[in-house]
Amino acid sequence: MVNSVVNNGLLAAIRLGLAERCDPARAAGAQAYMKSAIPSLGVRVPEVRQLTKVMAAAHPFESLEQLRDTVLELWRNATFREEHYAAIDLTGLRLAAREPLMLPVYEEIIRTGASWDFVDGVSERIGGLLQADRPTMTAVLRNWSRDADFWIRRASITAQLKAKAHTDTGLLRDVIEANLADTEFFIRKAIGWALREYGKTDPEWVRAFVAEHGDDLSPLSRREALKNL
Repeated sequence: MVNSVVNNGLLAAIRLGLAERCDPARAAGAQAYMKSAIPSLGVRVPEVRQLTKVMAAAHPFESLEQLRDTVLELWRNATFREEHYAAIDLTGLRLAAREPLMLPVYEEIIRTGASWDFVDGVSERIGGLLQADRPTMTAVLRNWSRDADFWIRRASITAQLKAKAHTDTGLLRDVIEANLADTEFFIRKAIGWALREYGKTDPEWVRAFVAEHGDDLSPLSRREALKNL
């Protein structure tokens, strides 16, 4: 990565801001809760988000490419979990919204982060890409739903959590059915979560889906899907 492309002023400001907010007592609990090998600073997620937003405004990006490279620099060289959160928060800036250039970044975050908080942190971004370019992203998510990496498969299932009436039910059906036999907790939870969220828009579709798949749905997925119906 060419260092001149990276927004080094922003990186320094984020790292300093996080260090200043360090809470050692909370850090120990947070690291234990996440079962994380990477240490925590004990900075709460809303604080990380607010800090990142303020610092990004103070150190604006010159281009989408600079934003992408800065995110990857922060992600790849993070020494604390909160730096990973800040990298994900930067992808939420308007400059990066629904930009296909960011898809490889999201995929790297999912594969190398290998944790539910990181995967779910970029799910809305992936959903935005789907709304912007359905043909391309539909193919991507169908491929992801059969990937060897279950975190990538989880991302294919959670991509439409906020789509509501814009949900592609054919795609939702496909990515769920591709994973019905998986015994992984985070996959079963994701299936139930995706169905529960879409149930707020079309409860009859969800009821019919659950009835159709019977015992193929795990008890966890079924319980989550029908929780609010």
